[in-house]
Amino acid sequence: MTITLHVTVPDEGWVERLTDLDDRVDLRVWDFSPPQPSHSVDLAVLPYTVSSAGLRQLDPERIAVIQSQALGYDGVREALPSGVTYCNAVGVHEESTAGLAVALLLASQRQLDVYARERGQWNRRWGTSVADRRVMLLGYGGIGIEMEKRLEGFGAEMVRVAGHRREDERGLIHGTDELPDLLPTVDVVMVAVPLSEATTGLIDDAFLAALPDDAVIVNVSRGRVADTDAIVRQAGRVRYATDVTDPEPLPAVHPLWAVPGVLITPHVGGMSSAMQPRVDRVVRGQIERLLDGRDPHSIVISP
Repeated sequence: MTITLHVTVPDEGWVERLTDLDDRVDLRVWDFSPPQPSHSVDLAVLPYTVSSAGLRQLDPERIAVIQSQALGYDGVREALPSGVTYCNAVGVHEESTAGLAVALLLASQRQLDVYARERGQWNRRWGTSVADRRVMLLGYGGIGIEMEKRLEGFGAEMVRVAGHRREDERGLIHGTDELPDLLPTVDVVMVAVPLSEATTGLIDDAFLAALPDDAVIVNVSRGRVADTDAIVRQAGRVRYATDVTDPEPLPAVHPLWAVPGVLITPHVGGMSSAMQPRVDRVVRGQIERLLDGRDPHSIVISP
């Protein structure tokens, strides 16, 4: 059968999982390291990374479509050569990231990190429940929706916020322009906004000052959404549980590590057992679409 689609994957593990692909697919390993393939590539699966490093060197005459394994794509538009289509991994990380966000919230509310450090001691203290709390979902996209699903059983009141005020079948979604009025009324802010010019530094001194004492912010979006220096300046008045930092990785000597009420995980929101089967399905779906002559799904940057 004539080869009609040339696909590259980052490692041999992908080849093993995709052995049953259509005979028209030529599947080869390429991890985006030089040299680039000498032949044209219809679909290139990017290694799992949130970095755009290495994209500038791509030859748009050889690479047609890149399939990312990440949901975010900040910095990609500036690095990607003109003429290459870029697709993000919709449906891969939302559930796992939402799960980690809820875990960070629960750990912060019940001070699990403090108990873990007090190994060998028996110090009982009152914690804060999620029940009866007013929880803001700041960013009501895929991750925000999944966070809402997981929090619904905890007895909290949800305050949904997106870029613009609107209503859906579940009621009101506030706009970000309402944040100054909303922040003093909530106990928790779950942040899952895409990084953009509008959201860079969104969590700043004014944002933090508007929150009541002992409020907690959970950030699973991007580190630069928060002003790290502002978090440090709060010195524990509000708590901060985050999977992302600025800078990232966070240096061992950074003052954020020592701020009371700060809980940090090293950008592992999507790194669970759920990722691989989901990203495999995404790639298989893209191959089917391209074989059928259709455009790929989840295009975020097009030529």
